[in-house]
Amino acid sequence: MAMKDYSDEFKADAVALYESTPGATYKSIAADPGINRATLREWVLRDRERRGVTVEAA
Repeated sequence: MAMKDYSDEFKADAVALYESTPGATYKSIAADPGINRATLREWVLRDRERRGVTVEAA
């Protein structure tokens, strides 16, 4: 399977949707635009790191 190249805007929109949806799962948010849940997770983690946000493990 070929790697897809997503724009920075697309990534930011997906991350924002995940972060703004209470109770969201990577799988549920990634399904609509057809991206892999692990890809979305990586984008979210990178964004949090960039912003200096830490999330406590449950």
